[in-house]
Amino acid sequence: MRKQFAVLGLGRFGSSVAETLTRLGHEVLAVDSDEGAVQRISDVVTHAVQADAMDEEALKSLGIRNFDVVVVAIGQNIQANILVTVILKELGVNYIVAKAQDALHGKVLERVGADKVVFPERDMGVRVANNLATGNVLDLIELEQDYSIMEVVAPKIIWDKSLGKQNLRAKYGISVLAIKRGDDINVAPGADDVIKENDILVVIGENKAIQNFMEE
Repeated sequence: MRKQFAVLGLGRFGSSVAETLTRLGHEVLAVDSDEGAVQRISDVVTHAVQADAMDEEALKSLGIRNFDVVVVAIGQNIQANILVTVILKELGVNYIVAKAQDALHGKVLERVGADKVVFPERDMGVRVANNLATGNVLDLIELEQDYSIMEVVAPKIIWDKSLGKQNLRAKYGISVLAIKRGDDINVAPGADDVIKENDILVVIGENKAIQNFMEE
């Protein structure tokens, strides 16, 4: 499902999140006070705007409360990072993801209203973006810009059906490398292996192809 994201702060982390969300087919508003940062990403995302994220009126004019998710990716300025999170909460933003520098900073962000706190040193921007865009992605190994190996929850449409009958490579352009069922892992499953509810599939393919499969 196509979602609307706003990313506030276009440093290395914020830019990575914004670019990846766009690549996954979502609408992305990228915001930074630095004109150069905005220009660098303007041809990549849906909209790029130069604005001060601490300016409540500026955020209102951008319609920030209408976005499905707002990512606070402001970097070194912890005070600004926390203040923007507070403003977003007061404006009634549906879901706020905030970048934290350490555990204490993360606790403060949670207390002031962040729905999810991420630590860029631990959670790379690309992985965070994929988790936001596709809520059932459990893990990700990015092979190159457009291809990945992902762990995904088996969609309902393939429950109780064999891999052979599904022919996922022909339908979606993806391949199943393994099936995880509870504590058991079936490596290199065959055509006769049947997918069950709650199975975790380890799949490889183009990012958009994997997303199309998960949305079934």
